[in-house]
Amino acid sequence: MRALLTGGSGVIGEGSIPALVGAGWAVRLLSRHADDEARRWPRGVEAFPGDVTRPESLAGCASGCEAVVHVAGAARAPSPEVSLEELNVEGTRHLLAEAEAAGAPRLVFVSSLGAERGASDYHRSKLAAEELVERYPGRWTILRPGAVFGPGDETVSLLLRMARRLPAVPVVGLGEQRFQPLWTEDFGRAVAAALGRDDLDGRVLLLAGPEVTTTRDLLARLAALLGREPMTVPVPAAAALPLTRLAETLGLPFPLDEARLRMLVEENFVPPGEVNALTAVLGVDPLPLDEALRRLVEAPPEQLAAADLPLRAHRFRAEIEGAAIGPAELLRQVGERFGELMPLDFACDGRPCRRLELGRTLTATLPGVGQFAVRVEELGAERITLAAAEGHFLAGVVAFRASRAGGRLRFGVEVLAQAAGLLDALAMAALGDRRQRRTWRSFVEAVVALSGGTAPAGVEESDERLDDEAAAAVRRWMEELVVARERRERAGVT
Repeated sequence: MRALLTGGSGVIGEGSIPALVGAGWAVRLLSRHADDEARRWPRGVEAFPGDVTRPESLAGCASGCEAVVHVAGAARAPSPEVSLEELNVEGTRHLLAEAEAAGAPRLVFVSSLGAERGASDYHRSKLAAEELVERYPGRWTILRPGAVFGPGDETVSLLLRMARRLPAVPVVGLGEQRFQPLWTEDFGRAVAAALGRDDLDGRVLLLAGPEVTTTRDLLARLAALLGREPMTVPVPAAAALPLTRLAETLGLPFPLDEARLRMLVEENFVPPGEVNALTAVLGVDPLPLDEALRRLVEAPPEQLAAADLPLRAHRFRAEIEGAAIGPAELLRQVGERFGELMPLDFACDGRPCRRLELGRTLTATLPGVGQFAVRVEELGAERITLAAAEGHFLAGVVAFRASRAGGRLRFGVEVLAQAAGLLDALAMAALGDRRQRRTWRSFVEAVVALSGGTAPAGVEESDERLDDEAAAAVRRWMEELVVARERRERAGVT
C-alpha cells in the first residue's frame, strides 16, 4: 500500500510518517524539498518534489497510491508571493484534481479545529478547502486537529525556547485563553487509524489532546520541567497585535505571530457536547500532557548555522608534551568524563550529566544568557561533535579533536557558529563571548591535565570568519551529521 503525504516536513508530518510506515504504508512524500527530507528516513519513504501552489509540479504525484493524506498548508502566508488563499485553498484544489486523475484514492484531509466557526484568515481558508474536499468524487474524511505540537512547532516549542532563555515571557492578556494541544505522535497515530477504517467516509472528526490548558498553565509546566522560574508579563490584547508585527519585522522572539494571535483569541478546544474523535472514534490513547511536554523539553531540534549569516570558526588548541595516552584514548576519556572537565554544570533528563552518549541532549545555564541545550552528534575516535539545540544562543556545532603532531599530542576545540538571533548577538557581544572563551580555555586546560602531559605554550586561540566556500562546506557537514542521527534513531520506529 502506498500513501501520498503532502507537507510531511512539518511537525504533523514528523508524527504521521512513522505511524503510516508502522501501519504498513509506503509513504510518498510531496514537498518542495522532498529529496532532502525523504533521506532523513531510513526506509519506507520516497520523494516527490512538488509544490501544491504550482499544479504543473504535481503531475503523477498520486499515481499508484491507494491513499492521499493532504497536510500541506500554513497558518500565515509563507511569503509575499504566496497568499493563504493560494496555498490552503488553491493548493488543495490542485491536489484534489491530481488525486482524481489518479483514480480518486482514499483521501484524508487535515483541516483545523474551529475551522467552521473561526474568523481568522487561516480558519476561513481551511473551511473553504473543506468545501472542496466535500465535492471530491472518492472516499474522504476530514480531520480537524487542535494545536499539534512537537519538536520545532511554532507555538508550544516557541514558549519552551522563551522559558529557557528569558527572565520574563510576554503573554496575551492574562494568558488564560483556552486551547487543547495534541502531541504530534498521537495525531500521527490518528491519521494512520483513519486510513485503516472503512466507516469514516464523509465524516468530519474533531481531534484534540487529553487536556484543555492555557498559555499561563503551559509556561508553568515548562518552567517546572526546566527548573526555571521566568515571570509572565501580561500584554493587553489591543497592544499584542502591533507587538507581534514589530517582533516579526525585527526577528525578535514572541510567543505568537499575527495569524496565531487571532486564533488564540478565538480559543481552540473541543466544545462541550462535541466528541473528541481522537479517543472516542479512532481509539488513540494519547500521552498525558505533562509527559508530552517532558519529551518536548528533552528533544529540541538542532539549531544549525543559516546560510544568510556569516559563520565564524573560534578555535582553542593545546600542543601537549609527555602525554600518557594517545588521541583515541584521550577522546574516549573526554566523552566519559565530560561532566567533570567542563566548568559548567550539565544535566541530562533532569539529572547531573557526567558522560556523553550519542544522541543525548545536555542542558546547562549560562548566567546572564539563560539556559541552553546541545546534542551529541558524533562520538568517535577522531572527533566528538555537539550541535546547538533549538533555543541555544548560538547556531552551529562544537567539535573536539585529538591527533598526533610531530611527536606531540594535539587537542583542540572548534566552535563553528553564528549568533542565533539579534538578541543573542547583543548578549554575546555584551558578556557571552567572554564567558564562552573562559569556558573553552578552562576545558582545554582540564583535558591537558587529563592526558598526563603539559602544554608549554598554554592554550592557543584563534577566531576567523569563514569565506563562502568554507562556510558552505561546514554547513553541508552539519546537515549530514543531523541526517545521520535522525536515520539512526528512526530506524527503530519506522
